[in-house]
Order: sequence, then C-alpha cells, then structure tokens
Amino acid sequence: MSSMLREILAFVLSTSGWVLVSSTLPTDYWKVSSLDGTVITTATYWSNLWKTCVTDSTGVSNCKDFPSMLALDGYIQACRGLMISAICLGFFGCIFALVGMKCTKIGGNDKNKARIACFAGVTFILSGLSSLSACSLYAHRITSEFFDPMFVAQKYELGAALFIGWAGSILCVLGGIMLCFSIADSYTKSYIYKGAASHSHISSYPRGQAKSVNQRPPPEYSNSSRIQHFDKNVYV
Repeated sequence: MSSMLREILAFVLSTSGWVLVSSTLPTDYWKVSSLDGTVITTATYWSNLWKTCVTDSTGVSNCKDFPSMLALDGYIQACRGLMISAICLGFFGCIFALVGMKCTKIGGNDKNKARIACFAGVTFILSGLSSLSACSLYAHRITSEFFDPMFVAQKYELGAALFIGWAGSILCVLGGIMLCFSIADSYTKSYIYKGAASHSHISSYPRGQAKSVNQRPPPEYSNSSRIQHFDKNVYV
C-alpha cells in the first residue's frame, strides 16, 4: 500500500473518530438507572454532562439542567473539559491533515507537508486520548458506585454515549498513528533511494579503480630531472 493511500485511510479513520467523539458530548444517555433487583419500574433516570432527566412509564421526560457549574462534582467538570479539548484538537487535526496530505495541492513542498501531516497525527492522538480519559473517568465513577455496598442512593449503569466515545477515541488514536507512520515510511524510502543512488554512482567504476574525490594524479617528473638523468648515463 502506498503512502498516499495510507494517508487517506488514516484521515478517514481519524475524521470518523472525531465525528463520533463530537456526537458523544450532547448525547443524553451517559448513565442510565439500573434495573437490578427492581420488579416494577415506574420511572427511568438518566443523565449526561449537562442535565439529569427522568422518564415515566408513559414516555414523558422531565429534565433539569445542572444549576451551577462550580457546584458540580469534580469528575463532571473534568469530563467536560476533556471532551471539549478533544473536539477542539480533532478539529484542528482535520485542518492540518488536509493541508499536509500528499493528495492536496496546498501546504508548500513535500518536506513542509510531511511536517504538517505528522503534527496532524499527533493532534489526533491527543484528541483520542482526551476523550478516552473522559469516558473512562465517567465510567469509573459509575462502576465504583454500583459495586459499593455502602452506596444506598440510586445506582446507574453505563450509557450508550460512553461506548460511542470509546469507539471514536480508538479510531482517532489509530488514525493518528497511521498518519505518523505513513510520513515516517515516506522519509525512509527517500533516504534509501538517495543512498542507493550514491552507491550505484560509486560502483559504476571497475573494481580497484573507484574514483576518489581527494585522489590526485601521480606527480610528473620535470624536464630538468629528465635531463639530469640522461646526463648521468650519456657516457655509458
């Protein structure tokens, strides 16, 4: 597979992951009330990073936004910051990837485009790690409360938004790694090609007669030395 095809595949994976991560932030079901040990269910509680809601048996939902940002739990504030950072990093990663890919005609020469594409890959990796940390932190809080025997309040289970966020994070990380490796492969191939070309240039001479840059021709005898040589042997 050529480096250009790898770049296109990496861009598609990274962009798809960024879209999934972006759709996770406003998704409703980050956590859903658990039905474990419940015989009759009259209401379902669910919440996300912005509000908490309840849905009764008739399907009517009543939601309440979190009244104060500073009064929220620390893990919710951390998840908000990580998800917003992931979306911003993925946005800039898409722009840098479009500029740095070989199939586009912007970004300057090949060396500058390679640097921009590598920077885009690192940006996608950071975006995926940020969203992965946010979803994992939120899931850890849910599971710790669920398996805590001393926790007597309403227990929750993992919502669909967490699984979407994990999938998008993995796609962002994989796409960013592929983008970085495609640039590294192109640099390696160019280096090998230049080394092989220089080696073939040196090997074009016969064996034992390779031309050296610093090789100098043997010194020639001057006319005076030749005359002196013949003067010594003129009477022999």
